[in-house]
This record gives sequence, structure tokens and C-alpha cells, in this order.
Amino acid sequence: MVDPDTFFHDNVTGPRSGKDEDEAKFGIGQKVKLIKEIVNDGTYPHSPIGTLMMPKDSIGYIKSVGEFLQVIRVYEVHFLGVEEAPVEIVGCRENELEAMEDYKDEVEEELEWMRKHREKYYSKD
Repeated sequence: MVDPDTFFHDNVTGPRSGKDEDEAKFGIGQKVKLIKEIVNDGTYPHSPIGTLMMPKDSIGYIKSVGEFLQVIRVYEVHFLGVEEAPVEIVGCRENELEAMEDYKDEVEEELEWMRKHREKYYSKD
């Protein structure tokens, strides 16, 4: 049972009520920093609502990018070595994260290299 005096944290609709931008702000593998603490809003069943899930200024890496209700982008972030957190992987919104490095799309870089190689190879004919 939930304590009636428990403050419900609404990270989903609180800071933003509309659809997220079409393009994701962060990419898979990118290093990010948490700019505000993450508390359990009820979506994590193994801790009470209001439990600190990840402290502010924690450093992690984007593991995957998904959607909630088809309009809210959620980043699965893997935080390493944070002893005071009950979990290592937390779902975060864009407004809760800050990039610690520029994103490099390694797949796109490889495809570009292959395109240039083919142009060089086929232009000799």
C-alpha cells in the first residue's frame, strides 16, 4: 500500500506534454550525464515510489532508444559504478540528460567509407 503522504513524481507528463521531436537528441553508445536525479515514479516495481533510482551528475551510456505511448522518447541509459543506486540501467527523458561527447554514428561512418571506396574502385575503369 502507498503512503497517502507520498509525493507522486510525474517525469512523463510533467516537463513536457506533447510529442517529442522527430529526431533523437542522443544516439546509442553516446556518453551522457544525468542533470537531475531520477526517482521511482511507480514504473519500477521493486522499490517504493519516490526511491532514488539514480543521483544527479551520474555518467552513463545510451543503451537503446525507445518510445512510451508512441509519443514520448525514452533512453535506456546504462550507468556504471554508481554505488548508491539500486539499479544500473534507467529509462531517461531528453530533458534529464546532457551529452558528454559528440555522437558518432559508426554505421553511417562505415557506409560512407564503403561508398568512397567503391567510387575510387569503379572510377578506374
